[in-house]
Amino acid sequence: MENKKLYMIKCAAKFMVYLISLSLFLSCVTTPKEVVPSHPAKIAVVLGAGTSKGFAHIGVLKVLESHKIPIHIVVGTSVGSLVGCLYAYGYNPYDLQMIALGIKKEDVADYVIPDNGFIKGEKLENFVNARVKYIPMEKFKIPFYAVTTNIQNGDEVIFGRGNPGKAVRASCSIPGIFNPVLISDKYYVDGGVVNPLAADVARRFGADVVIAVDISSGVETAAPKSTLETIMQAIDIMYNRIASQHIKHADVVIKPKVGHIGSSDFTKRHEAIMAGEKAATEAIPAIAKIVDKLRQDGRLLE
Repeated sequence: MENKKLYMIKCAAKFMVYLISLSLFLSCVTTPKEVVPSHPAKIAVVLGAGTSKGFAHIGVLKVLESHKIPIHIVVGTSVGSLVGCLYAYGYNPYDLQMIALGIKKEDVADYVIPDNGFIKGEKLENFVNARVKYIPMEKFKIPFYAVTTNIQNGDEVIFGRGNPGKAVRASCSIPGIFNPVLISDKYYVDGGVVNPLAADVARRFGADVVIAVDISSGVETAAPKSTLETIMQAIDIMYNRIASQHIKHADVVIKPKVGHIGSSDFTKRHEAIMAGEKAATEAIPAIAKIVDKLRQDGRLLE
């Protein structure tokens, strides 16, 4: 009798093992393995420093938008901060082109008797704030970051909140040309002094893909003929040297051919825009390859 009971227990145990094995097998066959998606990818556009050459940024943005390249972060230095601010606020590239072609030097430059600069900068600040309806940067359509330099200690300082006009004014305040800008008891100047092509800043603020627009290459070869031209050409040389150190942080670098455009030459703005369009068009295959891969992986937020 005991042998019979022992036999029954063994049979029951084997049956339970069989059921458990069968259940595990069926679960592997019928239930697909859960795929945990990676975090959504963010694409940043970094607009570099380069004074009047900065009109090329508009041409680049026109091409990126026409090819439906999503942009989740905008970083700008100096003139790049001006274009980037208006774009991140919500102006499309064609709106920006209309603004650019209609702007006059006196709209943004308030000349003063030289005392730590030829231009005060208040007109530029007011110009920006009026066009973004005085809303703070944190409420822009796209997160925006302006690169500046603390002139008192040489630190790179990034503004992504608060007064957009003040941040852009600081980022554009070329030493010797603009007066330094006072913000919360510290003085700031052109971000290009420390980082004219801030691809690394975009990385720090969460960018997975960085498209950088470098307008600092191809420095004008003509001899400067005035104090202003000498300062501006020296600044361009500085931008070019420092920018070369930051290119490594970008996935794609767009280089519009604008070296022949003088730093203070507003007469070639349309030419600069077209140069931006041409350079961006040439870069589209490389950008599209990255974007298509992100879409295939389900990581791209449109």
